[in-house]
Amino acid sequence: QVQLVESGGGLVQAGGSLRLSCAASGRTFSTYAMGWFRQAPGKEREFVAAISRDDGSTSYTDSVKGRFTISRDGAKKTLYLQMNSLKPEDTAVYYCAAQDVPGYAEGVVYTTPVVYAYWGQGTQVTVSS
Repeated sequence: QVQLVESGGGLVQAGGSLRLSCAASGRTFSTYAMGWFRQAPGKEREFVAAISRDDGSTSYTDSVKGRFTISRDGAKKTLYLQMNSLKPEDTAVYYCAAQDVPGYAEGVVYTTPVVYAYWGQGTQVTVSS
């Protein structure tokens, strides 16, 4: 089992940047595929970015391509989401998620929430216009 704790959210003006962090504890971090999702008020949780177990593959939703970057530091057991050129429509609670995957799937990225067994509590990102 793994525990996930997000941080780094806050209030920022449009065009600004934030870096979200997701600290993991518990089992081996390196066997997990991970992702970021977000949920705005009145909307369903949506995929933002994901990274494969071997860090060799990433995926982004179209609306954040070129602006957001997902990465992780295995030594620190931390997942990151660098968010640049933020827009008001990026306002949401951001969640990190993790799923233990076998070695033969180490290059796969997962973009649907149902795949992930472990979730953080979320961090609020608010972008003002």
